[in-house]
Amino acid sequence: MGSRNAFYAQSGGVTAVINASAAGVIETARAHKGVIGKVYAGRNGIIGALTEDLIDTSKESKSAIAALKHTPGGAFGSCRYKLKDLKTSQREYERLIEVFKAHDIGYFFYNGGGDSADTCLKISQLSKTMGYRIQAIHVPKTVDNDLPITDVCPGFGSVAKYTAVSCREAALDVASMCATSTKVFVMEVMGRHAGWIAAAAGLAKEQNEDAPHLILFPEIAFDQQAFLKKVDETVKKVGYCVIVVSEGARTADGTFLADAGTTDAFGHKQLGGVAPVLAQMVKNELGYKYHWAVSDYLQRAARHIASATDVEQAYAVGRAAVEFAVAGKNAVMPTIERKKTKKYGWTIGEAPLKKVANVEKKMPRKFITKDGFGITPSAREYLAPLIEGESYPPYKNGLPQFAKLKLAAVPKKLNDKFEV
Repeated sequence: MGSRNAFYAQSGGVTAVINASAAGVIETARAHKGVIGKVYAGRNGIIGALTEDLIDTSKESKSAIAALKHTPGGAFGSCRYKLKDLKTSQREYERLIEVFKAHDIGYFFYNGGGDSADTCLKISQLSKTMGYRIQAIHVPKTVDNDLPITDVCPGFGSVAKYTAVSCREAALDVASMCATSTKVFVMEVMGRHAGWIAAAAGLAKEQNEDAPHLILFPEIAFDQQAFLKKVDETVKKVGYCVIVVSEGARTADGTFLADAGTTDAFGHKQLGGVAPVLAQMVKNELGYKYHWAVSDYLQRAARHIASATDVEQAYAVGRAAVEFAVAGKNAVMPTIERKKTKKYGWTIGEAPLKKVANVEKKMPRKFITKDGFGITPSAREYLAPLIEGESYPPYKNGLPQFAKLKLAAVPKKLNDKFEV
């Protein structure tokens, strides 16, 4: 049996290290030329497959692919597009087969989070349901760290590092001005249903009076009275108060504090910004002067302060995905398995996609302090190794230098157009 081509695509919100996974896929595929021909990347994720808008990565130099390891964003373009079930969206699946057949694609590598795992699982089933042989491997990625089975999700370690560092630096700013100016600072981070990123800010706290003084998790129902009491007590005791809040903070009835009233392409609630909501609450009820910040894209794009551990793991899952495919595996995802040793160590494991797709891993209650406003020693033990090590990109004229790809288009072989 001769070699067949591979399709690689990036999906959902990108990370500081998703391109390291891309490098892992492409470099490893190039080392298996007898099994895998060319690697075609989808321009803007799965949409690139549906519209036959493919990028020929074989046109990229070794140095350009290597540079992906220190380049943030999604080098080939990402998207928020979820395939429905085969019965509902049969034409989409038929279209995928048409494109795959036209370009002799036998391997599908989808780099994303939970919704992407679901898409990858559906693609893996094409062999049985529609008679087209393809091996689909999911490459894990998400800053939210909410994929099950894997100990950590590539992308999380770097956003965790950014969050802890930013919290510590901002706290020093507030502390230096609190006598005559800002008393309360609110920092909002990502995390719709899981508070892993917010929890990472807790690594900045070494002494009892250090920031963050309050962390608000989606897993703990927001209690306005308890919140305001804690803020007031902290300001009176320390002189200022730093709050880190997950975008998904909600009340006991499940209402998001920042519900904007709309939904995104995946059907998720659009959140309108919880930091200003809390800041105004503090102003109205306690009268303290405040400032707030929303980390937003900055936290997931901060390659300049990426975790070396995270970069290494992101590359490793990309490499493992190809090795799994070459070994004949299908409908699986490489995982990070933490070694049970005193010194932190990890290895690559494997998880079936049917146990990954559409499953969210939330913060365990044992990681959150009894009062609901901080992290426990066990959380710190879990989180601390994930932000270890620095992996700076090369700099020129004071600015980081990133990969510059040709992004050469693969000539179309189908005459019709497909609208998405």
